[in-house]
Amino acid sequence: MTARPIAVVGASAAGLAAAEALRRFGWRGPLTLIGDEPHLPYDRPPLSKQLLHGAWEPEKLLLRTKDQLDPLDLDLRLGTRATGLDVATRTLTLDGGEQLACAGVIIATGVAARSLPGAEGIAGVHTLRTLDDALTLRGLLANGGAPGSGGVAAGGGGRRLVIVGNGVLGCEAAAVARELGHEVTLVGIAEIPMAAAVGAEVGALLAEEHRARGVQLRTGVVDGFETAPADPAGTGGGQVTAVRLANGGPPASEGVAAGGEGGSRLPADLVLLAIGSRPAVEWLADPALDTTDGLRCDAYCAAAPGIYAAGDVARWDHPHHGRPLRFEHRMNATEQGMAAARNLLAELAAEAPAAADRDATPAQERRPFAPVPYFWSDQYDLKIQAYGLTAGADRIETTVLDRAQRRAVALYGRDGSAVGVLAAGLPPRRLRALRAIVATPLAWDEAREQLRAALASGQDTP
Repeated sequence: MTARPIAVVGASAAGLAAAEALRRFGWRGPLTLIGDEPHLPYDRPPLSKQLLHGAWEPEKLLLRTKDQLDPLDLDLRLGTRATGLDVATRTLTLDGGEQLACAGVIIATGVAARSLPGAEGIAGVHTLRTLDDALTLRGLLANGGAPGSGGVAAGGGGRRLVIVGNGVLGCEAAAVARELGHEVTLVGIAEIPMAAAVGAEVGALLAEEHRARGVQLRTGVVDGFETAPADPAGTGGGQVTAVRLANGGPPASEGVAAGGEGGSRLPADLVLLAIGSRPAVEWLADPALDTTDGLRCDAYCAAAPGIYAAGDVARWDHPHHGRPLRFEHRMNATEQGMAAARNLLAELAAEAPAAADRDATPAQERRPFAPVPYFWSDQYDLKIQAYGLTAGADRIETTVLDRAQRRAVALYGRDGSAVGVLAAGLPPRRLRALRAIVATPLAWDEAREQLRAALASGQDTP
């Protein structure tokens, strides 16, 4: 009888980490890695930075080459999509109709980019989530004007780029496009860029930097797109020419023409929709699974017996924070992939000791997954880094160390405890020294005093 495989769905950073950890922790049975893209596993953060800029080629994003994957003895299914999962039998259905009965499943399908109604089929309107997305957009931005020139399509050779969404992705793409010499307008529902992620004061520092670099910041809700025929014959889909903002948008100024009914019109040669993402769970229809804002898991990353999740798609009970959390952070993807692999093997060993002896070395007991989240963002020559939870804080204290250099430290609190710390413009070693303050939630006043002591001791200086 052929042994059932463990299947990892999602050839992402989390999926790769899970597959490697399964082998490292002793799984000797069949191992299937399924990815809906045709590419080998690659790193996503550089898509909106080094790759989009043209500083890196796609090969540099690969997490492993084919030769490096060979020792894992994978049944590698690239360009294959999972379309269903029967939880009771742990059976996957693939897009070709094949059914794969598994010993266990790790779901690492990540997230998909959100779009806007009416955007589909319009030439020049893009999202940025995959390698192919980034390469398409990079090709269109490759011939820009001189940095800071503000040239537009009819002038200095740059394009008029409207970025809808002023979160992390939108801000990073705006920085790259300005460095390439394009005219950039950054539109957000919130007035302050990245405010939901980092708070108003840090967000205001970022807004100052973007304005200083020539980015036009706008507040408003997109009401639609204007198009022109994409070819002289007027056949096929239209080419975007402008983004319309609904009532309540900014007044007409700085090249923004007033639209109908008091709205605004932003001329555009290209539009990037950076309005967030949705967990890729639409294929998980089994009622045994909770797919509200991701795949709901317990503290061990288990969604059901033998079914685990990792990375952007997983919403699990964080032991220290007492509530379900879902992180779209690169470091969390790797750490959670390893944790899910370890805990799945421990469960399989407990379920069927004889099978575990055959297919895997004895595993440790399952352990709760309790990371200290870490994220970073690079915009121009400014690096923002944070440990812990910064979104959803009910209390934020920001210390601006040097406004001209955009150097700041912020402490984030929730329910009386400090839960996150952020540094902008500081070397990584300085932030690491602050990590202990939020490794486990401390009382706000105690954490505040520790942060003040660290700053007073000179740890804020490069």
